[in-house]
Amino acid sequence: MKDLMSIHEFSLLVGVDVSTLHYWDEIGVFTPIERNAENNYRYYSTAQVPALNFVTTLSELDVPLKTIAELRQERSPENILKLLEKKERELDMQLRAIRLRSSIIHTRQELIRYGLVADENRISVLHRDEKAIILWSRNVYRDGDTFIDPLAAFIKRAAEMRINLSFPVGGYWDDMRSFMREPSRPDCFFSIDPTGGHMRKAGDYIIGFARGYYGEIGDLPGRMAAYAEENALAVSGPVYTMYLHEEICTSDRTRYLSQTCVAVSDSGRGTTS
Repeated sequence: MKDLMSIHEFSLLVGVDVSTLHYWDEIGVFTPIERNAENNYRYYSTAQVPALNFVTTLSELDVPLKTIAELRQERSPENILKLLEKKERELDMQLRAIRLRSSIIHTRQELIRYGLVADENRISVLHRDEKAIILWSRNVYRDGDTFIDPLAAFIKRAAEMRINLSFPVGGYWDDMRSFMREPSRPDCFFSIDPTGGHMRKAGDYIIGFARGYYGEIGDLPGRMAAYAEENALAVSGPVYTMYLHEEICTSDRTRYLSQTCVAVSDSGRGTTS
């Protein structure tokens, strides 16, 4: 007995809680080298440290205790390699999920913070960096349809098209004429997903803001067109509406905040109205 340690002494040596050693003994994962028949005290030996390392290493890798107990007597290089390959696949999936959540958080933080400091009563020309988006299929409108109708229909098919709706969604018009003609009916929708294959090009953009539910942008199209004319700016390319604040931020749909932008070919950068 002089070479053996009590469970408390062994716990201090190996850095494993006494309660954990009790539990591992009860389920047969790691048992003491000797037990006193009279008082049922558990005793351990330094010779058990390698066996404990087997348990703690696999526990650190989130291998179920039941699996550890099964492998305890049947482990081999082949079995452990197979187990590690399985855990590696699981970890890769977890890392992909973490990266995706991080991307969603970053994207939404950027929009929300910008919305909090935006001067929503002004029209401006500002530079915008290139941004990756996923451009959805073209919308088909029936009589009376507005922004939300094709969006709702598309959401039903988003999963099968592998589109993650946790990323913010916006409206896309082919050009300024299309936007002026049907400001509540985007030609397409898009999601601000950094894995997207479509790019909003870097450049100078006329930028305006509006409050209201999806598709409710008031007189913004007219104000943006008037601003371009007053400042001799030629607009070109698609029109993008991004929702900076929407249902994620507020339950009041009248407080949704959108930003609409269209590229200009002549630089009036930094001007406001």
